[in-house]
Amino acid sequence: MRLMQVRTSTEQRADVESTLDDLDAEYLVVDEVSEPGSVVLYVPLPPGAVDPVHDRLRQVGLGDDAYVVVTDADAVSGVDIEGMNERLVEGPKGERGVSNAELRERADDLWPDGATYVALAILSAFLATAGLMLDSAIVIVGAMVIAPFAGTTLSASVGWVIDDHGMVARSARAQVAGLVAALAGAIGMSLAINRIGIMPDSLQITQAEQIGFFLTPSVLALTIAVSAGAAGALALATDLPVSVAGVAVAAAIVPAVATTAIGLVWGELLVALGALMLLLMNIVSINVTAYVTLVALGYRSTFVRDSWRAAGTDLRTAGYALAVVLFLAVAGVTVYSTSEHIAFEYQTTNAVSEVVDERGYDDLELYDISTSYDDQGVLREPESVTVTFARTSDRSHDQIAAGLREQISERTGNDVTVRVRFIDYATAEAAAESESESRGSSLASVRPTGPVSAGPVPGAGSGI
Repeated sequence: MRLMQVRTSTEQRADVESTLDDLDAEYLVVDEVSEPGSVVLYVPLPPGAVDPVHDRLRQVGLGDDAYVVVTDADAVSGVDIEGMNERLVEGPKGERGVSNAELRERADDLWPDGATYVALAILSAFLATAGLMLDSAIVIVGAMVIAPFAGTTLSASVGWVIDDHGMVARSARAQVAGLVAALAGAIGMSLAINRIGIMPDSLQITQAEQIGFFLTPSVLALTIAVSAGAAGALALATDLPVSVAGVAVAAAIVPAVATTAIGLVWGELLVALGALMLLLMNIVSINVTAYVTLVALGYRSTFVRDSWRAAGTDLRTAGYALAVVLFLAVAGVTVYSTSEHIAFEYQTTNAVSEVVDERGYDDLELYDISTSYDDQGVLREPESVTVTFARTSDRSHDQIAAGLREQISERTGNDVTVRVRFIDYATAEAAAESESESRGSSLASVRPTGPVSAGPVPGAGSGI
């Protein structure tokens, strides 16, 4: 509970009391001894009602310099707190979420100032680029920790559900500015690595395991973005720490930005386009999921209805409408492109499985399938598919690449380039025991049915 203490003149007292009466707020009036002609009103309120009540009092003439003190009230009796909570607090009731006012305040608290925000965006891109090139997951996690995108990304959803048009516009501008700054930083870092000669131009960047995680949109990558958006919204609305969810949000954004930059600098346009579509898919998913989560918690948005009513009234409203249209356009293109690529991956996986199962490659075990981005012919480059097998014999399988290419092309309708990689295993099977020994110790004898590996296989791709 909060106790609001408001000092006002006797002339303005009637307006203040009338406003509180209209709000069905309960209050106590005491004469101000130190300042004749003034009274002090003591108004117990639920936490989420303080800002709405204060705003209403300002509308009836209570100045910004008026004496207003808000303190915590440990215990209140004789006041219908539950009724006031229902009447005055916008947002979910009970324990399911904080009020609209607190939700707005928590979202605002996540924003660093402009210069700090840009600096952190660039530095996180530096770290992510270095981590990808070093193939170091630890460095990439460090980039996620310092990334500042949680507040700017989640604020858009908060603005939608509490009808704060200004917050939506600020969030959109900040997201674009942060992504541009991060991309510029990642490109600068990639150029430095390339020009100094730390990494050669001929480096096959798609073979780096960490880069392979962020090459294209996929169902697993979509799961990360959806989970990050939901976790961020839950943290905001339930008064839990948002920092952990912020790392999840950054995981969906920063590495994809760095991969886009690396693809551009190394001239791998399909890599850059695939990572860019992954980035857009993640941003759209985080925004939409966070909004849906807040609505599920009980927040109700009238943003579209209010925007439609106010359409054409001023330049600012036109700007909001343009931002919404652009977001919907980006979302539409992203959803279409992502669904097409996910379908391409699915068909490719089925085609490879059919070839392996139907043509008797008993000595091969499918290890990994990775695909380049299906750009729908935009770059006029054939998509590439890399298939990795574990091999337990010395058979060469010279025709398997051609067979896979034929089957994948037939399935997907795309002209593809297929590369096949073999990981050779040497297998030593357990010697057969004598019949008499096996009777006495049958449970101790195990015959391996597949390849045995002494450790992780170096250089294996992720297939994401």
